Amino acid sequence: MAAMTVAEMVSMFLEDNGKINITAFDGSSFGPQDAPLHITVNNSRAVYYIVDHPNDLGLARAYLQGDISSPELIPGNPYEVFKELMALKSDMKKPSPADLARIVAAVYSHGIRHPEAPSIEGPSRWKRRTEGLLPHSKAGDSATVSYHYDQSNEFYRLFLGSSMTYTCGVFNTPEDSLEDAEWRKLDLVLDKLNLKPGDRLLDIGCGWGSLEVRAAQRGIKVLGVTLAGEQVKWAQEWIKREGLEDLAEVRQMDYRDVPEGDFDGICSIGMMEHVGFKHYPSYFKEIFDKLKPNGRLLNHQITRVNSMTGKSAGEFIDRYIFPDGQLASPGEIETVIQDTGFEVVNQENLRQHYALTLRHWNQNLVAGWDRAVELMGEPKARLWGLYMAGCVLNFELNNIQIHQFLCVRPDDKTMTDTYPLRPWWVENSDVLPTPSKA
Repeated sequence: MAAMTVAEMVSMFLEDNGKINITAFDGSSFGPQDAPLHITVNNSRAVYYIVDHPNDLGLARAYLQGDISSPELIPGNPYEVFKELMALKSDMKKPSPADLARIVAAVYSHGIRHPEAPSIEGPSRWKRRTEGLLPHSKAGDSATVSYHYDQSNEFYRLFLGSSMTYTCGVFNTPEDSLEDAEWRKLDLVLDKLNLKPGDRLLDIGCGWGSLEVRAAQRGIKVLGVTLAGEQVKWAQEWIKREGLEDLAEVRQMDYRDVPEGDFDGICSIGMMEHVGFKHYPSYFKEIFDKLKPNGRLLNHQITRVNSMTGKSAGEFIDRYIFPDGQLASPGEIETVIQDTGFEVVNQENLRQHYALTLRHWNQNLVAGWDRAVELMGEPKARLWGLYMAGCVLNFELNNIQIHQFLCVRPDDKTMTDTYPLRPWWVENSDVLPTPSKA
C-alpha cells in the first residue's frame, strides 16, 4: 500500500507511548521494538477485514484466520494480550473524517476487495431473517441454540471439566477447584429452591444434565428440557449411568411445549440470554403458569450493568457465539418478574465468580489444546479461547454481571407465609459437594 503504510494508518488511531509494537507485511512498524506487546499484521486481508468492519467483527475475523498474530498470545487463553490492549484505550485518538477518507482511499487503491468471512462464521442477522428464522421464534431459537451447543461434546468436556456445567461456579476462595465451585453452584440453586424428596422440578435449558443428576441424588423428581440434541444424548447417558432414570428425565423440547404443570420449583440457569428482552413478559408468564402456588423460581442469567446500554450483542458475539442473544439490566429483569406476579425473595450478583470460572475454562482449553484443534480445527478452538478470555476481562471490569433471582409464586387464596424469615440456604454454603463424574 504505497500511498500509506499500515504503520501510518495505526498512528492515526493510537499515540505511540512505547506500550506496543505493530509490524506489518508492508515492512512498516509502529512503536518501539522493545515494547511489552508485539502485534504482527501478516497480510493485506487483515486490513480489508478491518476496513469492512471497523469493530470487533473485523478484528476477530483477522485473528481467527491467522492474519493478525502476537508472540505473547496463547491461542487457548489470550487474556494477557487482551488486558494489554485494553490498557491502550487511554492512548486512542479519533481520526478526522479526512484521515479516514485517506485510509479508505489508500486501501482501495489496491482494489476494492471484500474477503470472505471465515468458514466458521454464522450468518448475519439479515440473512437469518431472509431464511425465515425470526428472532426468538421457536424455529429461530432452535437454530441458534443448535448453532452454539451442537458441537462436539468431547470438546465441551475439555474445558468445562467433569461437571459439564456451562455457567459460573460459586467459589469460597479463588483457590477452589473448578469442580468444587460448579457443584457448589448446583447445590446453591437447589438449596435456594428448598425442594424436598418427591418434589417436582422443571429445569429450562438444562444443558448436559448436571443439575438433573444433582437434583435426583436428593430425591427430587426433575425434568430438564433443551433444544440441543447433543446435550440430550449426553444427559440421558449420564442419568442412566447414575441409575437415576426413575427420578430424572431430559427431553429435546422447547420450554413452551412442556405439557406438564404444577411444578414445585422451576430453574433457568444460563438460558435467559437466548430469550430476547421483548419476550421476557411471556417467558415469565409461562413459568408462573407452570408453578404451583407457593412454588419457587430460580432465574440465573448474565446481565448488563445498567439499563442505558443496548440489549443486543455486538456483531462478533451475534455471528460467532450467541445469535440473537440479548442482555438486560438486573433492575429491568426484576421489574418484569414482579409485574408477572412473582415475589422476588432474593437477588445475588455472582460477577466475580464468573470471572474465576472462565479463567479455569481457559486454562483447561490450553491444557487440552492439541485435542481441541483435532476435534474442532484451529479457527474454532481459537474462537473459544478468544470468547472466554474476552468474557473474563469484561466480568473483571464490571462491564457485565450475572444475577440469580429467587422468586415465589404467591398463594392468593391462603395468603400464608411461604418461606422462612431468614435466608435458609446460607446454612449449607460451606458444605463441599461430593461430585458425580460426567
